[in-house]
Amino acid sequence: MKPETSDYWSRLVRSFTILLLTCDIYNFDVVEGVNPEVEQHLEMGKKLLAAGQLADALSHYHAAVDGDPDNYLTYFRRATVYLALGKSRSALPDLDKVVKLKPDFTAARMQRGNVLLKQGKLDEALLDFNEVISREPNNDEAIGKASKIAPLKENVDLAKQYLEYQDYQSVILVLEEPIELCPWDTNLREMRAEAYEAMGELFKAISDIRPTAKLIPDNQQAYLRMSLLHYRMGEEEDSLNQIRECLKLDPDHKQCHSHYKVVKKLAKQLKEAQDLKVQGQYDECVNKAKNIIKTDPDAPQFVVRAKSYLCHCHSKLSNVDESLKFCSEVLQIEPQNIDAMMDKAEAHIANEDYEAAIQELQAAQEIDENSRRVKELLQKAQKLEKQSKKRDYYKILGVKRNARKKDILKAYRKLAVKWHPDKHEEGPEKEKAQKMFIDLAAAKEVLTDPEKRERFDSGEDPLDPEEQQGGHGHPFFHQGFNPFGGGGFSFKFNFN
Repeated sequence: MKPETSDYWSRLVRSFTILLLTCDIYNFDVVEGVNPEVEQHLEMGKKLLAAGQLADALSHYHAAVDGDPDNYLTYFRRATVYLALGKSRSALPDLDKVVKLKPDFTAARMQRGNVLLKQGKLDEALLDFNEVISREPNNDEAIGKASKIAPLKENVDLAKQYLEYQDYQSVILVLEEPIELCPWDTNLREMRAEAYEAMGELFKAISDIRPTAKLIPDNQQAYLRMSLLHYRMGEEEDSLNQIRECLKLDPDHKQCHSHYKVVKKLAKQLKEAQDLKVQGQYDECVNKAKNIIKTDPDAPQFVVRAKSYLCHCHSKLSNVDESLKFCSEVLQIEPQNIDAMMDKAEAHIANEDYEAAIQELQAAQEIDENSRRVKELLQKAQKLEKQSKKRDYYKILGVKRNARKKDILKAYRKLAVKWHPDKHEEGPEKEKAQKMFIDLAAAKEVLTDPEKRERFDSGEDPLDPEEQQGGHGHPFFHQGFNPFGGGGFSFKFNFN
């Protein structure tokens, strides 16, 4: 059971409440002639404690101690409430006072021994347990706790040796029981955190450092260390939150302030890059991603995220070479990054390397066979590969896939003049011109119509009668229209 869990504290409160009530049942030398006002505070404190209202109970015990500073039981009750609130540092002085006022009060000795054990003060804890055993030879709890001290000390010494020899796995193993029995010993947690960090298990390292930030007052170093670990994990928001906690304790802390400036800047840049990507502002996205790398080129997790943006945004801009470069760099670090695989496939499609795109998407499908996005893009690539073996309207006009309508019309007009059948003599040359002219007209028809162009870009030829089931056939022959007529050639075409 971990001491920081809510279940642990609820059990602790119940056990302390039972302990206090037991003390009252057996009437441990309650001082007679207590001030009625003090007696009232003690009674109210007991009732509030039983109801789980610890803070209110504590205020009454404060008043009781002030009113009767020589009553050991008031100190004991207040110490018990402190412990229930997780304030062991405040409880110890009260327990010390109880033992001083009533040396034979074994309940206080036992409680102090337990606190000292949890704090990792093993020699001091052993003295209390042995004192209890000397007065109560059959006290099983004291006997059991005392018997654990020597093995615990041995494990702690072993952990130090393993850490010195950089045997981090052994450090973690031998510290398991000491940390379980001494959860408030910050040295043990810091030692294990160091081992976890050396093994690259940064999340576990943070889990061990986090309690030390509460157990040690004004522990700026704990917050700085957690922030740096979150930073290494590429978790900028968590890193920012922790470094702010450090600056709350000391606004002038040089390391925390310096790190804060970097994290804050990166967090802003990463958010802006993401927003630009979502908004489709790909040129700005590329520039922002480059700035992220400039901010801290030695932060691998953030650099790879910046390269992911470069991979995606270059892909959307049809900057094939740049996209393939950054996508490949991302995948070298994160081989199962589905988004990078899809962006790389998009770049291959833009480069008309459909076979490479299909291979990339099939690999992505093996990683996530239920991804609808991968499935749809794979189907598109497969259609485009099949289509590439037929007519490619972009190639016919000699334009890029991202060409604007005015560029398409310009290319069409230029080629239509060149291949107009009237400019060619009868025979094979004229037949070739007629065929080219028809293909040019078809390319213009598809690529200047947004709906048809979208269908073509998804791998479907809207003018191929074999692919149509609703009358979307070739506008010339499938619907019975021949621009050259049934007899001699006489044709005037519209360049618009």
